[in-house]
Amino acid sequence: QVQLVESGGGLVQAGGSLRLSCAVSGRTSSVYGLGWFRRAPGKEREFVAAIKWSGGAPYYADSVKGRFTISRDNAKNTVYLQMNSLKPEDTAVYYCAYSSSWPEMDYWGKGTLVTVSS
Repeated sequence: QVQLVESGGGLVQAGGSLRLSCAVSGRTSSVYGLGWFRRAPGKEREFVAAIKWSGGAPYYADSVKGRFTISRDNAKNTVYLQMNSLKPEDTAVYYCAYSSSWPEMDYWGKGTLVTVSS
């Protein structure tokens, strides 16, 4: 069993920044990569960013390229999502996900809410 706990969500004004964290625990030996997804009001869950646990170039949705940065600290078993230049359209519940075999996501966190005001 793998557990993921997101934190760092909150209320910010447009143009502001937030840094989300996802703490990973449990049987993590099979991790291949971690990803961030989000579900905006009235929308389906969408991909935001992902990074391989071994490193390399991360992946981003076009909507967040240049504004969001995903990173991970293997020693701390934590993945981060730095969100800059936030827009109201970024308002969503953000979920951390764990993958043992790309592109499938095997485990999900409960999410953390990010609200961006105009």
